[in-house]
Amino acid sequence: MSERVITPKNRGFLFLDSHPAGCRRLVDEMWQAVPAPAAAGTGGPVALVIGSSAGYGLAATIAGLARVGIRGIGVCFEKAPARRTGTAGWYRTAATAQLARQHGRDMVFLNGDAFSDTTKEQVADLLTERFGGRLDYLVYSVAAPRRTDPDTGDVYASVLKPVGAPHTTKTLVFDEHGAPEVKDVTTAPAEGDDIEQTVAVMGGADWERWVTFLADRSLLADGFATAALSYIGSPLTAAIYRQGTIGAAKAHLEATARTLDERLGKTVGGRAVTSVNAAAVTQSSTAIPGIALYVGLLRGVLGDAMTAPVGQLVQLWDQLTGAQPLDTDDEHRVRLDTWELDPAVQKAVAERWSSATSATVTELADLDWFGDEVRRLYGFSVPGVDYTAAVETDVPWPAPTA
Repeated sequence: MSERVITPKNRGFLFLDSHPAGCRRLVDEMWQAVPAPAAAGTGGPVALVIGSSAGYGLAATIAGLARVGIRGIGVCFEKAPARRTGTAGWYRTAATAQLARQHGRDMVFLNGDAFSDTTKEQVADLLTERFGGRLDYLVYSVAAPRRTDPDTGDVYASVLKPVGAPHTTKTLVFDEHGAPEVKDVTTAPAEGDDIEQTVAVMGGADWERWVTFLADRSLLADGFATAALSYIGSPLTAAIYRQGTIGAAKAHLEATARTLDERLGKTVGGRAVTSVNAAAVTQSSTAIPGIALYVGLLRGVLGDAMTAPVGQLVQLWDQLTGAQPLDTDDEHRVRLDTWELDPAVQKAVAERWSSATSATVTELADLDWFGDEVRRLYGFSVPGVDYTAAVETDVPWPAPTA
């Protein structure tokens, strides 16, 4: 037993420990937020979610389990409890597996590098031995700082940089006492092979490799559908995001979707799309200059009218499964971000952005909500959790049920 009281300790938006009870309750909340499925049962479609423990990948896993009744495999890469607690994704995965069992869903979670062929082999073997050898859906949601190419052994590193020229933007930080500050930050432009490196990590290469690997093992069911999760965002953040190195990777992801869609249509009558999700507070997004300020201002404009990630993924699953028509734009993308990019909303956010200073930001942005959302990423600030009580930190990785 390793029970102890866990208090939040952070460096900026990065927390050093996670709270198991808070992570478990957060997963419960997400599950409860999913509308009831149209039909009950335990023999749902077989799905693979790559990046299943955090952000939109976690939302895809929970929405798929609770809404569609999927069974299958979640893949993620998390650290076990040791001197410090396990990562928040470790505890969220344990909680998700427990809920899946309680609801009769056969969901297996693998902890490994999604970029490696070893993990792909493990998934293929599980699909063959446990799930009838046929995969109906694949949701790809991977955000990573680096990737090792399985063919060459080359290691690629992604960077967050503008393209062509330095870019200065407002950004939100908190001082040592927790007071918000709005500062200007300048990011140097991409140089050398920064763009190619970022595309190699965050583009569509690994997604395509997964589909090809499983197709070569004859594991794709007739009508197989796959979606890679993406983001476009506001003109306010475009220079560092959509027009930057990450944007180049997202463009490659979208081109990959078109290639895969044509191939799958011919081979299994299937589909491949990108899903453009809307803004949310995630562990990945808080690292991008300007995004924290933008999301806080967006919440200040919309309040509870923002659609949470799990709600967005319910919409995606409904479209993938045919409960609603698959609705794509001219670039072959499912758009779940229309509420965020509504011109009236963007106009209101832009007005607040131009007025935002350290003195005014608390009036313009919902910083209480934003701060709580950041802490909730690590299991803190979750209502109903007694943070003064000792909690067991040595939570095991969920073993597959018989």
